[in-house]
Amino acid sequence: MTVSTGRRTPRADCTAGPGGGITFDLDLGRREDEEAPELLLRLRGAKGKGDGDTVRLQLSPLRDGRLRAVLPGTLEPAEGRWDVYLREPGAQDGEAVAVEPGIRDLRLLVDQVPQSGRIAVRIPYPTLDGRLAVRCWLRTPHAEAGPVTFDGHGMTVGGTLYGTGLGAGARVEARAPGADGRVLRVPVTGDGEEGTFAFTLPLDELADGAVTEPRLWTLWLIPGTAEDGPAGGVRISRILDDVWDRKKIFVYPGRSTGEGSRATPCYTTDNDLCVRLEPEPAP
Repeated sequence: MTVSTGRRTPRADCTAGPGGGITFDLDLGRREDEEAPELLLRLRGAKGKGDGDTVRLQLSPLRDGRLRAVLPGTLEPAEGRWDVYLREPGAQDGEAVAVEPGIRDLRLLVDQVPQSGRIAVRIPYPTLDGRLAVRCWLRTPHAEAGPVTFDGHGMTVGGTLYGTGLGAGARVEARAPGADGRVLRVPVTGDGEEGTFAFTLPLDELADGAVTEPRLWTLWLIPGTAEDGPAGGVRISRILDDVWDRKKIFVYPGRSTGEGSRATPCYTTDNDLCVRLEPEPAP
């Protein structure tokens, strides 16, 4: 798309709210009588051109000459990464231009306490190539990971479950990759506060013989009630703050399993808590 002479590359200041809403403010240097463009949020990696792959937000003028679009918290875009574009009036969707990130106010996302079982988190963030995107999560129920501590060969994780309760049969399953992967089950305990849970995973039991290549064990909470949540359990993640990608920020020490391998807690780029099992480095 060709941008008119004198107009800057579109840049948006963002303010994120705890209920999943985001406001986008743009200063495009336009006259008051010009028709306003619209923002497009496109789901990255989506196949085809389905209606659920694009969110359209109308820009409205503010008193200071800027334009504002609002992504309401009640809207439920799919989980994933949504790239932000500006589409000029009369232009086709394919002619929309990428928006750059300006000031991002994420203060209201820190230490969120959801008021319902429906967890909607949206975090505006800068991509590696300098564009604006929004990371979206939509979880019902949700198991929020908390502190991770170590004792010998054990890893203890605390957390809070939203959207359902814990029953007498509550447990955590560590699942190895692959259709025939192993499953390690450990009980879950509460500490007296509603929704809180803790579990200890014996890291030395993850290894079953020689470990020749890295394997990523995923962690799932099974509430142990009649309303266990989604089939297969609730993924243990950490999304209730302003960190859109924890993988390289939350780094934990590894522990030897005693079987020639090393187990290390880690987060994925989707902020899911896992344990990486890999061969023990040579001395």
